[in-house]
Amino acid sequence: MADPKRSAGTRNAPKTTRKGRRKRPLVVRILLWMLATLLTLGVIGSGVVAYAYMTVKLPDPNSDFSTNTTFVYYNDGKTKLGSFQVQNRQSIDYEEMPQHVKDAVVAAENRTFWTDPGISATGLFRAALGLVGLAPADVTASGGGSTITQQYIKIMYLSQERTFSRKAKELLLAAKMGQQLSKQELLEGYLNTVYFGRGAYGIEAASQAYFNIPASKLSLAQSVALAAILNAPGNLDPAAGKQQAADLLERYQYTLNGMVEMNAITAAEKAEIYDKLPKFPKQAKDSAFGGPKGFLLAMVKKELLANGFTEEQISGGGLKVVTTFDSTLQDAAVKSVQQQTLAAAAGSKKAAKQLHMGLASVDNATGGVVALYGGPDFLQSQWNWATNPRPTGSTFKTYALATALDNGWTLSDKLNGSSFIPKGDSKPVTNADGNHGTVTLQNATTHSINSAFVDLVQQIPDGPAKVQEMAEAAGLPAEGHWDLSNRIALGNTEVSPLNQANAYATFANGGVAHTAHVVSNVEDSSGATRYEADTEGTLTVAADTATDVTYALTKVTQDGTGYRAAQLGYPVAGKTGTVGYPVTVKKKVGNSTYTYTERQTKAVWFVGYTRQISTAVVLVKGKQGTSDLGRMYGSGYPLSAWLGYMTTAMDGMEKLSFDPPTSRTSTQKPTNKPKHTATATATATSTPTPTETATTEPTTEPTTEPTATSDPTKTTSPNPSVTAKAP
Repeated sequence: MADPKRSAGTRNAPKTTRKGRRKRPLVVRILLWMLATLLTLGVIGSGVVAYAYMTVKLPDPNSDFSTNTTFVYYNDGKTKLGSFQVQNRQSIDYEEMPQHVKDAVVAAENRTFWTDPGISATGLFRAALGLVGLAPADVTASGGGSTITQQYIKIMYLSQERTFSRKAKELLLAAKMGQQLSKQELLEGYLNTVYFGRGAYGIEAASQAYFNIPASKLSLAQSVALAAILNAPGNLDPAAGKQQAADLLERYQYTLNGMVEMNAITAAEKAEIYDKLPKFPKQAKDSAFGGPKGFLLAMVKKELLANGFTEEQISGGGLKVVTTFDSTLQDAAVKSVQQQTLAAAAGSKKAAKQLHMGLASVDNATGGVVALYGGPDFLQSQWNWATNPRPTGSTFKTYALATALDNGWTLSDKLNGSSFIPKGDSKPVTNADGNHGTVTLQNATTHSINSAFVDLVQQIPDGPAKVQEMAEAAGLPAEGHWDLSNRIALGNTEVSPLNQANAYATFANGGVAHTAHVVSNVEDSSGATRYEADTEGTLTVAADTATDVTYALTKVTQDGTGYRAAQLGYPVAGKTGTVGYPVTVKKKVGNSTYTYTERQTKAVWFVGYTRQISTAVVLVKGKQGTSDLGRMYGSGYPLSAWLGYMTTAMDGMEKLSFDPPTSRTSTQKPTNKPKHTATATATATSTPTPTETATTEPTTEPTTEPTATSDPTKTTSPNPSVTAKAP
């Protein structure tokens, strides 16, 4: 029999009260008599059944079956990124459920549903036999031993154990529920709760899992197939094999026959779809946290927890989480990073597994992370190379440059570009490409001259601390691993790509810093907004300082170490970085042992920005990211990955120029008075710093990056002989 509410004039609907609940029929008294008989036989136990029926109350529902899946979306609010769930469930109202689904489930599981009191006499008898090992307890070839009401009770309120006491409680509760809830309420609860296989609980999740459509769009054939699968989800999934598909067809036809008997469909409707199952789309692999997107979901969850959401709300609250990630840009980031990682390994997939590239890209106007690459597969390794700090090399010179400008220096002021021994030091600071003599601050920045920046830091009173202060004002976290020596600008300080991108965005923004974030807004199941990210920003660096920093970095991408970034076709500012360390090597030749020092490369960087987007890329090697990269530079593979990604990221965007430099000239004398007074309030999310630092060796200055007069793509090939194992 079909749903009586569907066409009340033609269906034999049971009489209902004003609230839709049926009057207690004679069969209830028969039920009590049957239960009393079973009691006498010792099947149920002691006590008075009638009293038990009158006093039994519905217990609290099993918590897992009251949860709803939280879905996570890209920044368009429509494209799904993933989900958090205790059980994959999306509850829908009775009116949203297709009539064919309701009729098919009744035909498949409990054809007397609309008239029975919640239990079946024949089903009760089969259950009793099953419990003593004489017959199947709950499932037969032709139908279920338990009514829909009993199944709902067992799932929602009881355990799955097969005992007399559990069955007795199920029967009492089913009889009680049958009197307290309308049939429509029972069927709604059942269809939102029952397990359909493929990790899907409820008809909405099942429709998505099997047919990739919402339940409201299910056809008659699809509805019947899902109802048939309910009988044994693990054994009736057609994707499991030919035998399972054949068994499903048999159950599918049984269900169709029942729908005709119930007058839910006509014989003609049955005949049209009877001989074969509906088409099932190819089953997608369950990769909830698999691949690069797992890193994004982990960051989303961490940020939700930090903003007051509980684990229960995140995994079972049915929230809608809209992130800042852009699906097109994310795909471009994954593609570019993986291409350049393979290229850096000379095409060897095995060697590429030892190389790790991290990329983070931030919307300058809001601080929203639009793309991030933390690794190839979150399930294989949760180490996020985009949020874990690495030594920054010459990309840290930007903060020393900003410190100088903030303390009254100009880009025309002169510095020592040749090798020298800093005051209070015993070791000379050198440049791998030789001495440059006296150079301007602009030239020192353009060509990344180490000695000039050490000279700069020691000339600024309390220079190392001032550089740290500026870096934090730009947005670097205060808990960073600071190298507070006169060589701080050379980049021994460890920073993550995400924090680098966010701090550089402050300069692109005219000194306004934002909190890097990955969650844009959150809605609850009713559509009410529960959270919205703060995108206002705070002025933390003087505007003229930020303007001149950007101007100086545009020269790097035009005439200096990052000149290839100009291929983007947009105004670009940026900085390369290469982290090198001296390593003592002993080599035995014959009877003699020779000791010498060679330079090893531990990290290579490129950080660059347009007016709209800031992106940082780092490349390291080894399990902890501390192995030797060989002859690589930031102007090589990191810049290539940056360029490949940014070409897509900037596609279609307006070509916006940076502000012109300020009118400060070289005739001005340093005032040593910082212009910025605000403290940084923006701290990007990062994962804990690795327990092993990049090196315990004393640092040496990075090799000067190739400039516009040389081709970095021809000097950055990995050394095939370098096979250093990860620590």
